[in-house]
This record gives sequence, C-alpha cells and structure tokens, in this order.
Amino acid sequence: MTAAGRRVLVGRIVGLYGVQGWLKIESWTEPRTRIFSYQPWQLVTAPDVATEIAGVKGRPQGKGLIAQFPGVDGRDAAAALVGQDIYVARELLPPPGKDEYYWVDLEGLEVVTTEGVVLGRVTHLFATGANDVVVVRDESRERLIPFVQGSYVRSVDLSGGRMVVDWDPEF
Repeated sequence: MTAAGRRVLVGRIVGLYGVQGWLKIESWTEPRTRIFSYQPWQLVTAPDVATEIAGVKGRPQGKGLIAQFPGVDGRDAAAALVGQDIYVARELLPPPGKDEYYWVDLEGLEVVTTEGVVLGRVTHLFATGANDVVVVRDESRERLIPFVQGSYVRSVDLSGGRMVVDWDPEF
C-alpha cells in the first residue's frame, strides 16, 4: 500500500486566544512551528468529516502556538473549531531518513516471522517510554511487537508491503 492519499495527524486545535479569532494549537511536528509549513490542513471532527483550509498563519506564544485561520475573524467562529484534529497529506512531509519511518507508512504492512509465518497486518503503532510498539492483527488475535530494528524488526519493505520480525508466532 502506498502513502498516496493518506493523511498524518500533526496537531490539534486546543483553545481560544483573544477575541479576534485566534486559536491555540498543539503541534506534534519537530520543530513544533513546522506545522505551519505543511499546508493545506485537513480539520477533522469525525473519521469521514474533514474540511480543508490553507493560509493559516501562526507563531509561538508562551509554551504553545497560536494561529490565525483565514475567514475566522471572531471568537464565536473560532470556538467552533476548538477540538478539531489537524491532518496533512502524507506527501507534504519530507522523506524520512535512513531506517526511519512514518507510522502511517507502516500501517497495513503484512508482518511475517523470519521463518515465513504470517502474523497478520500492522493496524497501528503506539509509543511507550522504552520504544514504539507495532500492533499486528490477524483474523483471530492481536500481537504487540516492540519496534526495535535489528532485534525484533529485521526488515521493512515499504514497496513490497512487508515487515519481517524475529518473533515467536505463539507469543
């Protein structure tokens, strides 16, 4: 599966700032101000409900970021946007470095053991304090595999749609 058409969660609208329609946003980009470089944004309120917006301007304010959205000129209009997630098209992000991956690119990969046993497909990933974890699901069970390259994750072939892991199929 290719990354074309996929979107990546990069932030969230978390509050109001002032009375002229400015909004507080939380950014998960590095650095956090880079979120303004990735536009247009897709504001998502429900899984299949997205509104595209371009031309958002913003700046750091204290420990957070504030943003001014085109056409949002008052506090009431801004309040309607609070709580929406901010996504961007995967194609807008820079290519990852060697042995680095965007989680969205790993989702959907078939996962097989080094012995060729199919474990299922990557449904999602999540972060822990120690390392990221790949959630692999087949028709009957779910497995949590640490995403530690070289130890558990032996190879990732995005174009071939496959991840090879050193993992006991019974675990």
